[in-house]
Amino acid sequence: MHNREKEGLTLLGSQGTTYASDYDPNLLEVFANKHPDNDYWVKFNCPEFTSLCPITGQPDFAAVYIAYVPHEKMIESKSLKLYLFSFRNHGDFHEDVVNIIMKDIIRCIDPRYIEVWGKFLPRGGISIDPYANYGRKGTKYEELAWKRFSEHDLYGMEKVDNR
Repeated sequence: MHNREKEGLTLLGSQGTTYASDYDPNLLEVFANKHPDNDYWVKFNCPEFTSLCPITGQPDFAAVYIAYVPHEKMIESKSLKLYLFSFRNHGDFHEDVVNIIMKDIIRCIDPRYIEVWGKFLPRGGISIDPYANYGRKGTKYEELAWKRFSEHDLYGMEKVDNR
């Protein structure tokens, strides 16, 4: 039995990858964090995210950044790629997409801390860059969430480089 099978991963290493035609949170797969006693960041950069405007049906393009401090479980990257692809034909506002992604990941892995930032390309002359975060209640991560939220993009430290 391969290590991926022991972890319960079905997508990683699979030669028969299929792409969902609509939003599907069940695509997310997890594996055990081998270092649950350490605080560390895991960051996914997804520069080719697409979804649809729920009103016009026109495509929206974004770079989506997901950063988290894991606890007991972690997100497997191929499943995340397929999950994010499942938004391709899904209609939701930018703000909804960012919050949905964050909440789906929280349900799957219960991280100590997570933030999701969508940097959407302009349409009609306006770009929208929603940011959402969460820190586990009653812990230092709740304090981290407030600090990062209150200082988010305060000094322009995060460059928008997808446009």
